[in-house]
Amino acid sequence: MQKKLIMDEAQLDEYRAITEAVLFASDAPLSLTELSRIMDDVGEDLVGACIEALNEKYAKGGHGFEIRHVANGYQLSSKVDYAKWIRRLYRGRIPSRLTQAALECLSIVAYKQPISRSEVEAIRGVNVDGVLRTLLDRNLIRIAGRGEGVGRPILYATTGDFLRYFGLNKLSDLPKLDELNELLKDQDIELDEVEEQLDSSLFPRPGQSGSPPDGTDEQVDEQVTDEKIVSTDETE
Repeated sequence: MQKKLIMDEAQLDEYRAITEAVLFASDAPLSLTELSRIMDDVGEDLVGACIEALNEKYAKGGHGFEIRHVANGYQLSSKVDYAKWIRRLYRGRIPSRLTQAALECLSIVAYKQPISRSEVEAIRGVNVDGVLRTLLDRNLIRIAGRGEGVGRPILYATTGDFLRYFGLNKLSDLPKLDELNELLKDQDIELDEVEEQLDSSLFPRPGQSGSPPDGTDEQVDEQVTDEKIVSTDETE
C-alpha cells in the first residue's frame, strides 16, 4: 500500500511538471480541455489540481511568475509587481500603445457589441474608419456579421486577443459603468453623460441586430465578402 502511494505521488509530480512545461512553451492561453488532451486525457479536474499546486509552489518559493486564468485559458505570466523591470528589459521594443481614440472606440465596441461603425460614430461624434482598421489589424476586434437594418451594416465585436490584452478571462469581467464612476470620482470624472448616450433602443444587445441611427446605408468601403464576415473567434 505504501509503495502504491509513493508511485501515485510520483505520478502527480510528473503531471505537474508536464503542465508547467506545456504552459511554459505555449504563447497563448490553454484551456483545461486542451491541457487534458495533451496529457493523454488525464482529466480536467487533475489538470486544475496541478495548476493550483504549481501556483502554491510559486507563491511559497517567492517566484516572480504565476499561472493566470485569462481569455478562457491558463498561461504562465510574470507577476504585476515586476512590470517595472520587465519594461526596462523591453525598452525600445514594446509595440506602440493604443491611442486615446483607439481606446475610446475599443471600449464602445466592448460594451455594446455587436455594434456598427455608424453607431460608434454616433457616440464619439467623429469618423472612426481609421481607428476601426487599426483595431482590426491588431486583432482586438473582429467582424461579427451584418445587422438587419438598412444597408445591412457590418457589426463589430471583440476578440480573444482583446481579453488577453486587458488580462480578462471573459467579457463579464469588464467593470460596470457604476463601478467606473466610483473609480473616477476622485478625478471628478462622471460617466452619466455617456450612459445617456448608450440608449438601449439605439444599440442592440449582443445577439440582436440594429440599423444605423441615421437610417443611412453603410459606405461602400465597408463591403466585404461573405467569407470575410464569418468568424469563429469566441470572446466569451
